[in-house]
Amino acid sequence: MIYINEEKINNLLVDTAKADSQALDIILDKAKSLKRLSLAESAALLMVTDPEYIKKIFAAASFVKDAIYGRRVVLFAPLYISNLCANACLYCAFKSDNRLIKRKALTVSEIKAQTEWLLRRGHKRILMVCGEEAPLGQTNIDYYVDAVNSIYEAEVGKNKVKRVNVNCAPLNVEEFKKLKNSGIGTYQIFQETYHQATYLQMHPKGPKSDPDNRIEAVDRAFLAGIDDIGIGALYGLYDYKFETLGLLSHVEHMEEKFKVGPHTISVPRIEPAEGAELSFNPPYKISDEEFKKIVAVLRLSVPYTGIIMSTRETAEMRDLLLSLGVSQISAESSTSPGGYCAEDAKKAGGQFSLGDHRSLDQVVGSLIAHDYIPSFCAACYRMERTGEVFMRLAKPGTIKGKCSMNALVTLKEYLDDFASFKVKEEGYKMIARYFKQLDAPDQKRLKLFFAHVDSGIRDEYV
Repeated sequence: MIYINEEKINNLLVDTAKADSQALDIILDKAKSLKRLSLAESAALLMVTDPEYIKKIFAAASFVKDAIYGRRVVLFAPLYISNLCANACLYCAFKSDNRLIKRKALTVSEIKAQTEWLLRRGHKRILMVCGEEAPLGQTNIDYYVDAVNSIYEAEVGKNKVKRVNVNCAPLNVEEFKKLKNSGIGTYQIFQETYHQATYLQMHPKGPKSDPDNRIEAVDRAFLAGIDDIGIGALYGLYDYKFETLGLLSHVEHMEEKFKVGPHTISVPRIEPAEGAELSFNPPYKISDEEFKKIVAVLRLSVPYTGIIMSTRETAEMRDLLLSLGVSQISAESSTSPGGYCAEDAKKAGGQFSLGDHRSLDQVVGSLIAHDYIPSFCAACYRMERTGEVFMRLAKPGTIKGKCSMNALVTLKEYLDDFASFKVKEEGYKMIARYFKQLDAPDQKRLKLFFAHVDSGIRDEYV
């Protein structure tokens, strides 16, 4: 697989297996200075088995996450627009030969209706997820662009979607340019597994069976001008230590070639999927303890990158992982096209089973209870703080001040417009508490923003 040196990764895992505590302490000190770790340094942390030292890794990850992002956690909802797929991925309910699920591609009016449902719940950020086959009579890119436009057209009262991120099939450069021009934020694509033999086994037919075409989609997106890219691996297909180093090798390639690392990294574990037998018994099942170590090591290895945790995981696991590096979470998710309307949900199959079924209001309440600021902000996209500009702010941690301010503004918007009485009460207490921590100029600015929110203005930011 291009960019991935399997021999180097395997040798690193052997060579670093016996790193002593002094060497590990040096690595953690480097991580806490907010510098990206080398593959060898990340490998050494992945090989740690001593429970007491793993606690030190967790503590360092928590420190780094807070240093870069502060206490804010970004919220979003996935919007599946289709489960039509030309691929035969062994772990996925959408695979082309699965006859147990019903297929559906939403029309633009249905996509708009789904978006309006999410807006009424309080969502402002959408991840549009697409099956890798276009509806009859359309090309993939035309369907994607029409869908993005319909999401942005949706409006409920004063509320509109602030930013659409997109998870879709690999495109060519010209198609990526069209996608960028539709106004997307981040383009997200997962390699699934960075191990060549496993990749070929898990993707036996369809366009996705070519691993190099998939990994090179990231390069093509950059060449088309999309400079916010999200990558990830599906944990459970192969050894987690190899997959993590494969993913970090991909990060190294991005930084070397484009001077920009991934805007986000996603860390899904395989969950049961109807009609996909392998998903019920993953080849390399990941324990909860291993999973926590994966998240912590990624936070230390790529400190500037947002780490995304979906509702595949249980509420308890998601709450816990926030302290180890996760900075973005989905809430109140459906993986079925049309799944946000109960009647439509019966008509189409979902991609996988979910572990966290809490409402957005419950997730917001839980974040507040754990002293995390729920954020619906999309200011960086509006202010063109993307790509290299974002990296210059994120790597030293200077993005934190802007993130915290915008998070408090979007939290007040949510509390005023959507929150239950209890969440409002606790949320206003949180705002008051964090307001006191600001210096006088920031307090003055935030007071002005809040006055605007009280007067009905929405979507202001710094």
